[in-house]
Formats: sequence, structure tokens, C-alpha cells
Amino acid sequence: MSKALIGKKIGMSEYFCEDGSIVPVTICELGPCVVVQKKTVEKDGYHSLKVGYMDQKIQRLNKSIAEDLKKRGIAPKQIFREIDAFDESLDNGSIISCSIFAENDLVEVTGVSKGKGFAGVVKRHGFRGGRGSRGSNFNRAPGSIGACAYPSEVWKGQKMPGRHGTKTITVKNLKIVKVFEDKNVVLISGAVPGTKNSIIVVKAKAN
Repeated sequence: MSKALIGKKIGMSEYFCEDGSIVPVTICELGPCVVVQKKTVEKDGYHSLKVGYMDQKIQRLNKSIAEDLKKRGIAPKQIFREIDAFDESLDNGSIISCSIFAENDLVEVTGVSKGKGFAGVVKRHGFRGGRGSRGSNFNRAPGSIGACAYPSEVWKGQKMPGRHGTKTITVKNLKIVKVFEDKNVVLISGAVPGTKNSIIVVKAKAN
């Protein structure tokens, strides 16, 4: 089974290893998630699991989603994701917890990065900018953005000022440092995208 789970980012801390070294970690709450729909090759053309995370009041759900969950006998959930994981033993209503992960597992974490508002090209794209000497009048401007006579327009995809951040980011090759099954908490080495309490998807790296 390829392992994946929905969770949320709690914050950052540090973990003291037995050899005395200190590892910066991100504290993540993973699961428990419930299997809402099991997709198979025979019926849907591919294998995957649609899972739900975090309890929700029934009146806050879309009516079609609420009726579908009621038909399947599943409690209302707030977050739904389709994960690239499959296990023959799992069925609709099955619970998946963070126990599927083990220490030293390599994972990739997907989340939405922090939004940083409207930013110029120096902050957004890392442009060097102009000279800082007196009278330059060219410090943090983007400079020339297009050609002259041909094609007389700005090239598509030109790096310009605009909204910075708030993008779906996947960070790979992170390591599971510690798993606390009783609290549904996992410590992941390094930083993962997103703000505190933002939704993330953690997937074990394929061999």
C-alpha cells in the first residue's frame, strides 16, 4: 500500500535525538481520516481513495455531499481529498490513522504556501535591482519588459510584480522523526508549506 494522509500543520519545534543532536521539526496532526469512496480500476479506471478529515456539522455541508455521506453511513467531514493510495483491506467507512507511518520514513508534504501580498520583482522573483549609488533612480524597478518593433508586446510569462505566495507547494525528501499514535501527531524534519492550522497532505515517498 502506498501511504498518504490528510492533516494540518500545528507549528515548529525541535527534537532532541538520543545521540544528543537537535533536529528542527514541524509538528503535524495527521488523521484520523475516514475512507469516503474507494475507486477501483474496474469501475473508475484507476486506483485511489477519497478520504475525509475533521468533523463538521451536517448543516454546513453541501446538500449533495451530505446526502452522499448519509447514504454511505459516514459522519459529516470538513475536508475531502483524493489520495494516491490503495489497500484491498480498506472499504468505505474504514479509519486510517498516523500509525501507517513509521520513524525514518521519507515523505513528501503538499500544502498551500503563506500568502505575502502584492510584491515587486526583487522580493517576488529575486531580481538584483539597479545600482544603489546617488542619483541612480533605478533601484528596485523591473526594467525593460518587452521588445521594440517586433512583436510590439510584452512576452507571455514575463516576470512581473504581483501576488506573492499562496501557491500549492510540494516539499520532498522529508523524514518522519517521531510518531505519537495516541495523539495523532507526527514530527516531520524541516519545514513544510503553509501557516499554522493549514491543511496538508503527507505521502510516503515511492520506492
